[in-house]
Amino acid sequence: MAGLNAYSLLVVLFITSGVVIATKENNQIIIKNNCEAKMGMPCVWEVFNSIFKTGSVTSKCCGELVVLGKVCHSALVQRTLESTNFQNLDRDTIIQKNIDTWNNCLVMTHSPSPSA
Repeated sequence: MAGLNAYSLLVVLFITSGVVIATKENNQIIIKNNCEAKMGMPCVWEVFNSIFKTGSVTSKCCGELVVLGKVCHSALVQRTLESTNFQNLDRDTIIQKNIDTWNNCLVMTHSPSPSA
């Protein structure tokens, strides 16, 4: 029985150390790339709502998101998912919405604009 408790403790330590490492890696990416300063707050909220709630992203904010870059975008979403406030969310759904938002913004920013 004591062996089982020790094994359980090791599993918990292994899992939590992985979360800490992931958080540190995301924070390093965010700091290194100055990710938090590359988008205006209205667009940050628009993208956040499209991923973590419901909503869409305007072409202006899609432009800012694409300039932000996929590395920053992914690191910021992952850091948000690691926050205790968002741990109850369905990670698979959030990751899919993250991918969909990014792909939609790529299409929107690379599509020829309609002629006036």
